[in-house]
Amino acid sequence: MSIFSTVNEWIEKLDGLVWGVPLIVLILGCGIFLTIRLRLLQVFHLKKALKFMFMNEEEGEGEVSSFGALCTALSATIGTGNIVGVATAVGVLAGGPGALFWMVVAAFFGMATKYAEGFLAVRYRKIDSEGHVLGGPFYYIENGMGSQWKWLAKFFAFFGAAAGLLGIGTFTQINGITNAVRNFFDPDKISTVSIFGMDYSIFVVIAGLIVTFFVALSVLGGLKRIATVTQVIVPFMAVLYIAAALLLILCNITKLPASIVEIVTSAFGARAVAGGALGSILISMRNGIARGIFSNEAGLGSAPIAAAAAKTKDPVRQGLVTMTGTFIDTIVICTMTGLSIVMTGAWNVTHMVDGVEVPLKGVEVTTYAFQVGLPLPVKVSAAILMLCLIFFAFTTILGWDYYGERCCEYLVGNNGIAVKIYRYLFILAVLIGPYMTVEAVWNIADIFNGLMAFPNLIALLVLSGVVAKETNSHIGELR
Repeated sequence: MSIFSTVNEWIEKLDGLVWGVPLIVLILGCGIFLTIRLRLLQVFHLKKALKFMFMNEEEGEGEVSSFGALCTALSATIGTGNIVGVATAVGVLAGGPGALFWMVVAAFFGMATKYAEGFLAVRYRKIDSEGHVLGGPFYYIENGMGSQWKWLAKFFAFFGAAAGLLGIGTFTQINGITNAVRNFFDPDKISTVSIFGMDYSIFVVIAGLIVTFFVALSVLGGLKRIATVTQVIVPFMAVLYIAAALLLILCNITKLPASIVEIVTSAFGARAVAGGALGSILISMRNGIARGIFSNEAGLGSAPIAAAAAKTKDPVRQGLVTMTGTFIDTIVICTMTGLSIVMTGAWNVTHMVDGVEVPLKGVEVTTYAFQVGLPLPVKVSAAILMLCLIFFAFTTILGWDYYGERCCEYLVGNNGIAVKIYRYLFILAVLIGPYMTVEAVWNIADIFNGLMAFPNLIALLVLSGVVAKETNSHIGELR
């Protein structure tokens, strides 16, 4: 057994340990608990939240507009998780179509979680004399729970910085981009170059270098440049992707009822072999919730870092704006991706690799769905998906650089040199990301996501009384 196989096995075991039943129960339990305490806020106040997305406050303190903060947060959430992550979750070797059901369930309750994160981010943030905003889970842990819990805030900041550098912020995104480019231009890996003793498509190398260059150009400009870029790219690409997925669903509308039945029955283990129903349900739940959290980041603690920078004086209003991120990301975009995959049967398609029949995986699944389901030439469908994935993943990289830098800043204090070192390491991680295996990349990202979630969820539960009291007494006044 090679050293790479051994390392991958250990990564898989650690991933299974982190994303075990306790974390799944904690994430769902926190969302359900907050939903009850906030009186189904995500149902009764969603319309108001969507309206506030585009209504920036004129008198609020902060660094960017509420819409800019939301776009920064969405830039970090709308990424490979919406296209590759959903495909990974519902694949035949993972959770199957039922994973989509649990993804949506987790997102519904996650909207309450995301609201609480946005509320607390503004409620406990600090703004220094230069107008620089310091906020996020580390500050609502330290200032809300008390200084004796600073160790928990440090724990979150460490794993947040690691997640940005080694997982969700770099490897998964650039890996998704380069694989999509290779699948489009060189699906059979005809044009290759040898790197690190392994053969890679020349298109992977070129795409990796180009993306790294533009990432460096953007992140070296700080939050305001990142917000400027994301406010242009995110809305445009989200609309394009939603339009394409909606067209696919409409063109295959006769398959929708059967697909919904497939998703629901699979979610509850109805198609599992005898004696395996419970195991099937747990696998489906684990994959759906893990990939859903990877996509919308509810409970992870990342979005409040961006929310804290919003120009606002009202924590309730910013909480509502932050909550819309989960609705757009998972309940709209991920659901449309999942339906596209199930309706076209892409989740269960196999192909030959070195004489062995294996299932499609990652971006190949969603690409197949678009090619089969859209009434367009195969190359055009693949090109649309490739462009969406590239821009989604690119903006996610930018958003997570900002998150990682803020986590690093909290860990080391106001040390500009340390933050600059983190920034250059981040760019380096983007550069080497294309050469890592897909399985290892996603497992590493899952591990750091889970480790981030624990301290943040603890803080949300402890501070839920503050959130509920101020929200329930004030939300009716908002117009």
